[in-house]
Parts: sequence; structure tokens; C-alpha cells
Amino acid sequence: MVRKKSMHFETTISCLGPAKIPTTLKSTHFVDDSKPLGLMMTSEELTELNNDTLLMDFEKAGARKKLYFDPSKTKCAIVTCGGLCPGINDVIRSIVMEAHYHYGIRTVMGIRNGLRGFIPEYGYDIIELTPESVSNIHQFGGTILASSRGLQRPEEIVDSLERLNINILFVIGGDGSMRAAKGIVDEVSKRNRKIAVIGIPKTIDNDINFISRSFGFDTAVEKATEAIQCAHVEACGVDMGVGLVKLMGREAGFIAAQATLALQEVNFLLVPEQKFKLDGEDGFLMALERRLTSRKHAVIVCAEGAGQDLMNGEPERDSSGNPKLSDICALLMQRIKEHFKERDLEMNMKYIDPSYIIRSVPANAGDRVYCGFLGQHAVHAALAGKTGMVVTQLKSSMVHMPLNLVTGKRRSLNTDSGYWCSVMESTGQQAYFSK
Repeated sequence: MVRKKSMHFETTISCLGPAKIPTTLKSTHFVDDSKPLGLMMTSEELTELNNDTLLMDFEKAGARKKLYFDPSKTKCAIVTCGGLCPGINDVIRSIVMEAHYHYGIRTVMGIRNGLRGFIPEYGYDIIELTPESVSNIHQFGGTILASSRGLQRPEEIVDSLERLNINILFVIGGDGSMRAAKGIVDEVSKRNRKIAVIGIPKTIDNDINFISRSFGFDTAVEKATEAIQCAHVEACGVDMGVGLVKLMGREAGFIAAQATLALQEVNFLLVPEQKFKLDGEDGFLMALERRLTSRKHAVIVCAEGAGQDLMNGEPERDSSGNPKLSDICALLMQRIKEHFKERDLEMNMKYIDPSYIIRSVPANAGDRVYCGFLGQHAVHAALAGKTGMVVTQLKSSMVHMPLNLVTGKRRSLNTDSGYWCSVMESTGQQAYFSK
């Protein structure tokens, strides 16, 4: 392993100004900003590194001895954006509880229906979030604030923040939401206003750049393995049985890969990062035929973004600018049935799509702990005057990370990594393609 020296990523966190107000927190471990945390990054975190490593300094997350905002005069707002994900309510609850009980902040406002909630023409009400109103929300999936997709002008959002006298905005969302948060930070800076913007990265696909673990991912993998187990039972329950499971993963196959490793019952894994072809002796259909001929059953896991190059035409785009995916599993089912019919071979297929069930469930215990940390550290950072950043876990540490890092590109599986090699070993699929 060679230490990489030429590559540089800016990790400095912006502050609204000097923190001069002594904190009221007692019996707390305080973080010293002058002592950064050095972490060795590898190609598992950054595909640009190939087989090299890069030592990077990050600002530790945690409480500070001095605050920028006076908690007794501070107003906060929380907004949730994008698709649903296990744990959103847990993060909301953690922010409210930390702000109210530990800092004495009395006003935390919930912005309804994503960034649309800031825009007057939509007419959405703003709700007050109190310990009483959020005490049980972690028991339910989804978000009590509702969500939306689509771009909104940062100028209008900052206008609303000014009208509401908001000092701190917490944005819970994916890479598109983090880009929107960056636009809000830029507009706030342009107006020379003192409003902190803190991001809490949310993506069930686990594909935000530099974020090695997004909340809800573990819950999603746990539920995905249940679907795969059902597909395995169905495939083994008949002669020449095929179980096909569609999992989330628009541009990255992290859920599909992790669930494959967790269960060790998957025979073919299809992800967006690795192209495949259907026809020919080295194509997927012949590989599946070889598997069924030799073992009499097969389980296929397909991330929703896999094989998009096999679909016809240019994809449409949604209101957030994301491409609308074609249904790869519909194509797979059609072509698999045609292939076995043409060759006069028996084949019995069962198809399972648990996507909306997975993303709508409450978080599991591990994700709940993580969501609690995210909410607490987001409040600590905001009260200290940090802005234009996200709070996340990197390696085993909670750190602050500038929005510029997480909005640069989407994270994807490294198919040259040891992790991917382990995934391929667990499926054994390469043996069926190589014959």
C-alpha cells in the first residue's frame, strides 16, 4: 500500500463567527477544534484511490465548550427531503430532544413536505416540534413532516428563513438535498446572514460521496435478506425454480451486495456498476440455464438500476433531475421465459419486489442508535456556529464534513475491491459465465 500524496480534498468546516458563549452542558466530553482527527482513507471509501491510501484530517463531531448561538434566543427548523428511508423520524426526534432538554431551545419548527414547505404558493402549514409531539415517532416508519422531490429556488427558501427568524436549519436528505443545502448556504452568505445550515445525509442506497454509512441502510439490508430468503424457499420448492428479487439501488448496488453477503443464498447478483449481456454463450441467460441444469434452482438479486443499457431509448427525468429507470426486472422475466421456452426446458419463476416495504419500515436497533448520534451531533455543531456541513460516521468516528465533499459525485461499488471479490465468491456466478 502506498500513501497517496498528490490528491487533496478540502475538509475545513465553515463557521458563522467566533464562539463566545459558554455552554450550559455539564459532564460532557468536549471537542477541541484545534485537534483534527486523522483518518486513513482507502479505495473502499474513495474509488479514486485504486489500491492506494490517503491520510485525511477531519473535524471531530461533538459538544464544544463555547457556543455561537445563545440557546435561549435560538430558533431551529427541520426539513426532510427526497424518498423515504428507515430512521428519519428517529433523527427528527433526536434533534428535538437534544435541542430542548440539553440546550434549552424552546422553538423547533417542522417544515412540511420538503423544500416546498418554504414556498408560500404551496400553502403548507409549519408545525411546532416539541418533546411531547415527537416522543413516540421513532416507532413508525416514514417522516412525520412528509417529504417531496424537486428543485426550489434558494432565494425563496432564504426569504422564508428570514421571515420566520430561523437561526438554524437542519436538512435531512440525499445528495440532491445536500446540493440544495449548499445553495441555501451560498445564498445566506451572499446576504451576509447568520443562519447555520447542517445536513444529515439520508439515502437508503448508501450512495452519497464520502459517506461510508447512511442511516437506514442496515435496516434496508435486514429487510432485503428476508425477501431473498423467501425467494430461496420458493426456488427450492419446485423443480427448476427461479427466485427473482428486485432491490433498491438506482446507481449503486450496495443494498443488493450487502444482502447477498448476509444470506449467502444468492446465485446471480446484478448491479448498476457492472454491465452484463443477456444473449450468447457468455451471456446471463445461458449462465442461468447452466445453473438450473446443474443445481435445479437459482436465486437472482437485481438492483433496480442494473442493466439500463439494455433498455431502449433515452430515460425521462423526474422533478429532481434524476433519470426515471426502466423496469429491468420486467425485461429479465420476459427474456428468461422466452429463453427456456425456446429451448423446451422447464422453468418456474417467482418474482418479489419488496422496495416500498423496505423503505417504509421503522429503523432497527442499530440504525436507531446511529440516528440518535446523528441528531445529537448535528445540534452540537449548529450551536457552535458550524455551517455548510454534514455530520456522519467515518470509520468508527463521528465527524464533520463540508457539503462540497458530499455533493461532488455519487458513491458507487468498487468492483475492483476485496469487498466485491467476496460478494462474487459468495454467489459463485462467475463459474457459470465462464463455461
